[in-house]
Amino acid sequence: MNLAESLKPITFFIHHQGRGHANRAMAIIRELPAERPVTILTAKPSLFDGFEREISIVQLPDMIGAPVPTPGLFAQATPEVMHCVPLGVAQTRATMRTIIDRLDDVDPALFVVDVSAEIAMLARIASVPAISIRMHGDRLDPGHLGAYQASVGLLAPFGERLEQDDTPAWVRAKTCYAGGLCTTVDAVPTRAEARAKLGLDPDKEIVVVLTGGGGAGTPYAPLTMAARAVPDALWLVLGPVHREGHETDFGNLVELGWVPGVTDHIAAADVVIASAGDNTVHEIARVGRPYVCAPEWRYFGEQTRKAERLAELGAAVALPAWPGALAPWRGILDAAKALEPTALADLYDADAASVAAAYLDDLATSLWSAE
Repeated sequence: MNLAESLKPITFFIHHQGRGHANRAMAIIRELPAERPVTILTAKPSLFDGFEREISIVQLPDMIGAPVPTPGLFAQATPEVMHCVPLGVAQTRATMRTIIDRLDDVDPALFVVDVSAEIAMLARIASVPAISIRMHGDRLDPGHLGAYQASVGLLAPFGERLEQDDTPAWVRAKTCYAGGLCTTVDAVPTRAEARAKLGLDPDKEIVVVLTGGGGAGTPYAPLTMAARAVPDALWLVLGPVHREGHETDFGNLVELGWVPGVTDHIAAADVVIASAGDNTVHEIARVGRPYVCAPEWRYFGEQTRKAERLAELGAAVALPAWPGALAPWRGILDAAKALEPTALADLYDADAASVAAAYLDDLATSLWSAE
């Protein structure tokens, strides 16, 4: 028997909302031993297009938004121990069947769930050891706690300093804190180098606004207020924005859309305004720029709670609501510049992916050891 045959596989369930879950999985999988077989279960296999590591991908049905067939089924209440379990939905049934069939075929050492409380509990019912990926938010409900109890371990893609104060001691004890995991690996230039590369004024105040595609999006109207309030600054918007149709454009507010080299733009900035997505937080921390955190709406208050924690650590200025007037904007930028730079930079850990991979690989071995 060769080494590849002796290592039991690790299987990942990857939620397909946005790109963050898939990017995180690829960063960790790259650090797993090449001999460890890996299977991905996801409703959007294209998220892994071009991934250089050999993996097996199984496409799941896309059950998000699938209609419930009858009013009677729709009226049934959701159990407190679950989050999203509509009745009579064929896509959901097919998803669970595919997962169980694949787990039965592969017989994995571990099933890494990123993220679904129900699927973590399904793994326990199916007698498969699961690892649940931790996220911030109000997650003391029976569904989340049940998933944490059902899992053999928990993996946090952030450091213990970023942990919420209300997290139970037993959850902390069960968690491997991998450190601030950033999936971007581009070289980090100096501010001057980045501006020269991008053709930006070396002396002008520049504010970079990072938006994303995983949620409701960044509203454009507040940014027009910001550009008007601080007219001497150049405001660069990376990614899509949400327009309502009544906005007025300003010459110092430039929409760049999706761009390559986000690291260069962050490095060129005097202040970065962005959401509280896991990778976004650590991407800014990796470069080390003053950070205004504008959390987007997410289930269970994920980004709001993380923004609050960042503010408590002095790592960011939390922006719980977009200012509707001109006056606050100058103060917001100045407050971000006054933050202690190391408070944010210390949250990034270049070794986070390898720490996470080592945790999974060690557990995959020890759980199945006969000793």
